[in-house]
Amino acid sequence: MNTLSRRLLLTACPVTLALSIATSCGGDASASKTLRFAAIPDQNATELEEKYGRVADYLSDELGVNVEFVPTSDYTASVEAFKNGDVQLAWFGGLTGVRARAAVSGAKAIAQGKVDPTFKSYFVANASTGIAPSSEFPMGLKGKTFAFGSESSTSGRLMPEYYVREETGMAPADFFAGEQMNFSGDHSKTALLVQDGTYDAGVLNYKVYDSMVADGKIDPAVCVKVWETPPYPDYNWTAHPSLDEDFGAGFTERLQAALVAMTDPALLKAVQRDEGIIKASNADFAPLEGLARELDLMR
Repeated sequence: MNTLSRRLLLTACPVTLALSIATSCGGDASASKTLRFAAIPDQNATELEEKYGRVADYLSDELGVNVEFVPTSDYTASVEAFKNGDVQLAWFGGLTGVRARAAVSGAKAIAQGKVDPTFKSYFVANASTGIAPSSEFPMGLKGKTFAFGSESSTSGRLMPEYYVREETGMAPADFFAGEQMNFSGDHSKTALLVQDGTYDAGVLNYKVYDSMVADGKIDPAVCVKVWETPPYPDYNWTAHPSLDEDFGAGFTERLQAALVAMTDPALLKAVQRDEGIIKASNADFAPLEGLARELDLMR
């Protein structure tokens, strides 16, 4: 190549840091960026990392960008990572989702499981309590030791607390055994703590309970489902407003389409949404935001 040719090439394709890692002159600079996403750690952390690693691979193939799953230590850390822009996508529960979107102007709920508009929680009790399954709220739980999930969980705290108040006319700390009411941190821990008798009873995401029964991790004759709540909206994929700026106009819509098109049974099982994924919007979760404000749980 002669000197003039080299000069023309350098004029047409400036050597900048951004383009030095692109695949070619004029290549898509967004391909060099990484889309990072998180998920609330509502189950065993090691299992979640393996499951969401598969989702990262799927999204990377569909969108043509680097995608990385970022584990977080707890629900609050997931929201903080989203608020700080450390992750641009998150699988939130209903409560963490409304908190994150309230803190980040322009954030959007873009997808949810087909089951999420009508989600529910299971109240469970150790068989030794003698509390039987019922279609009515089990008043036999009064005075029992009790485990919620995370303090920021929709299905493990917000909605169960709401129903306890509605059905008993009492705050949970008054209805259950006072100081022996606690927060386990995640749904699977709640089930195991009730099964081994550490707590008389607890409440958790129905999907986690059903999965643990199917996998033989808990015995439904010992950790007994005694009541299920009425339905409410819950989990969602929430997108950060920086996505279109980082990856190009229309990227958020492409991401939404990729999530909705996730039909591989192994992937859907990984996120416990075997029934499939559908579109979502912020308006779908407005009732949860109102309830969270009423119970002073938006902080």
